[in-house]
Amino acid sequence: MRMLINVPETVVADALRGMAAAYPDLNVDVDNRVIVRRDAPVAGKVALVSGGGSGHEPLHGGFVGPGMLDAACPGEVFTSPVPDQMVRAAAAVESGAGVLFVVKNYTGDVLNFQMAAELAEDEGVRLATVLVDDDVAVTDSLYTAGRRGTGATLFVEKIAGAAAEEGAPLERVESLARQVNASSRSFGVALSACSTPAKGGPTFDLPPGELELGVGIHGEPGRERRAMMTAREIADFAVGAVLDDLRPTGPVIALVNGMGGTPLLELYGFNAEVQRVLTERDVAVARTLVGNYVTSLDMAGCSVTLCQVDEELLRLWDAPVQTPALRWGR
Repeated sequence: MRMLINVPETVVADALRGMAAAYPDLNVDVDNRVIVRRDAPVAGKVALVSGGGSGHEPLHGGFVGPGMLDAACPGEVFTSPVPDQMVRAAAAVESGAGVLFVVKNYTGDVLNFQMAAELAEDEGVRLATVLVDDDVAVTDSLYTAGRRGTGATLFVEKIAGAAAEEGAPLERVESLARQVNASSRSFGVALSACSTPAKGGPTFDLPPGELELGVGIHGEPGRERRAMMTAREIADFAVGAVLDDLRPTGPVIALVNGMGGTPLLELYGFNAEVQRVLTERDVAVARTLVGNYVTSLDMAGCSVTLCQVDEELLRLWDAPVQTPALRWGR
């Protein structure tokens, strides 16, 4: 495999140095692997901290900034960050109003954030944790007990982050984050395997002419493999799986998310099919976001996430945000 890297051992550190140079409004601690908004801690504001393995960019570091996360902890590629990173991040952004950990449901992330929460609370930090588990493809997988956390992470971080920016107390920010997670479902499709720098080649076997329906963001198996399908057929299957589980009774925000190796031309075309299915199923779409937000290195494919919203959730979604990956209203 040809990769734009130096050596696999320095991939994350090199990326963090590049991120620091590109976004001077962030404090990027390359050695300790913590990304913090430059104006943190913000007095009287609940701080949001998240993190996970690298390779899913812009998740999570690309969502640090006003209106979303206060700090993020990148681990090694597809590997959870360690508790010391999380404790350091919480200490850097905590201002007395409390800290919310946003954790995707992967065993390593869950255990390490739990340990970090205990350590931070021992140091007097008031802390709450919200688990994101929106993937409807499978119940358990290689990395999880229960559903995997995927695209809904973006919705949780944006909406809860907006509430925190407005000065909502920790209990309210936590409640909104839980509501968003409960109102969201996702389904992913892989057209090719991803390749990690350490392996230098595909992480799983996906024969030419086949696709994986319900793939995880680390390449975990989904529901089934089939011969290649058209965008229309994939949308029917993926959106149908989400709607059959979510059963929305109101408008939704739709995220058509690229896995890292699919061009926008294809994602926009796929979004047209997603919107068709939603129209046919009488689901009103309040907002749509298309692009690469929760990726899996160079995997070709996409995921669909729907979040049912009420007026308050939609208002918080529309609230100003200024991060490397999401910017509007400022």
